[in-house]
This record gives sequence, structure tokens and C-alpha cells, in this order.
Amino acid sequence: MNIPSDCPSIIREFLFYIETIRNLSPRTVHAYWIDLRTFFRFILRSRGLVNAELPYDEISIVSVDLPLIESISTVEVYEFLHFTMNNRENNATTRSRKISSLRSFFKYLTIKTNKLSVDPVKNIELPAIKKSLPKYLSLDEAMALLNSVEGEFALRDYCMLTLFLNCGLRLSELCGINITDIHEETITVVGKGNKERELYLNKSCKKALARYLHDRNKHAYKNKDRNAL
Repeated sequence: MNIPSDCPSIIREFLFYIETIRNLSPRTVHAYWIDLRTFFRFILRSRGLVNAELPYDEISIVSVDLPLIESISTVEVYEFLHFTMNNRENNATTRSRKISSLRSFFKYLTIKTNKLSVDPVKNIELPAIKKSLPKYLSLDEAMALLNSVEGEFALRDYCMLTLFLNCGLRLSELCGINITDIHEETITVVGKGNKERELYLNKSCKKALARYLHDRNKHAYKNKDRNAL
């Protein structure tokens, strides 16, 4: 991730840490940056350290330093969560993500670098998230979807949908599959957190893969992604 120029050095160090040591994706690192920027904009405004007339999304946090971070209280974190719920209409899932970002940041400062002695987020509970049943296709709907595949890349698209329907893949996992990840009975995918998992292939998946690979091998792949499924 390209660190923005208005990112304070102490936050910059944290972002480098989660990208290089924890091996988080650039997109995830960017999400941490957005959450921390939103939080410190709130702190600066609530303490009257910026012009009250300045639009919230234009507040610069470049002035944030260790003494300011050290002075943050648990009460202010709760006030921030109240602000995100009422002023920015964040749902429980989004607020939970923000707490997770703050927890990681303060854990880095207290445990990894020992720059702080007190963690104001440590004992804050995550907002209760309503659990709902997962949405899924019926067998008839799944078959109708597969039967609707057509066009120049029909075998490829049919294979993609078959893997989605039978293996429960994330989009990023599907996109990341290489030819070398396919084995006789299983397929290896890299999921969230860069974790590998092995999935068993049923007859439908093996048949769809065989048909697609036969068609794929008719074409010459000369680019750098020639190993990509």
C-alpha cells in the first residue's frame, strides 16, 4: 500500500508492520488506515484541536503524535463508537471492524513496541452482531444458473460456477487458483489471512475442470499468468 503523505509517522510505522510482518493485503492495510484516520479525526474535533467549521472528511490528522495517543481514554473510544453509529450510520459489523483496527493499533503500541503502558481499547466489547441464516440457491436455481451459461467462454464460466456452488469458495480464492494447485482429488486454495486449505473435488467439479482444461490447453498462454487457472 502507498502510505498517504498526511499519515503521521507513528501510524505509518504500524501500517508498515501489519503489511510486512503480519503479511496483510494492501486492501486490508488501507482499511486499517481509513479506520484510524476516522478515529483520530473524531479525537481532534471533539477536543477542539481543529476548526469546528472544517468538514469532517477534510480534517488532517498529520499532527497526531505519541503524547496525544497516550492521552486517549476508554470513554473517548465509547464516544467515538456512539458518533460512528449516530452521525455516520455505521452498523454493528462496521463498528466491530473499527474496534478491531483500534485494538491492533494499541496492541502494537503497548505490546510490540512498548511505546504505551495503557491500552484504552483492551476491555471494550464488540457490538452485538445479528446473526442471520446464509443465503443460498435451491437445487433447481443452481441447475438453472449452470444451464444458462453460454458464449465463447462457456466452459470456463461453467467451471467457475461449478467450483463456487460445490466448494464454497470466496471470490479471491477462486481468482487465485493456479494449475499447479489442482490435484487428482483435491484443490488447494489460499484464503483469508493467506491461509491455505485443501478442498475435495466431487464428480461435478472434476468433470467441469477436465472439460475446461482440455479447452484451455488449445490456446497458447504466453503471458506471465499462464499458470493461472
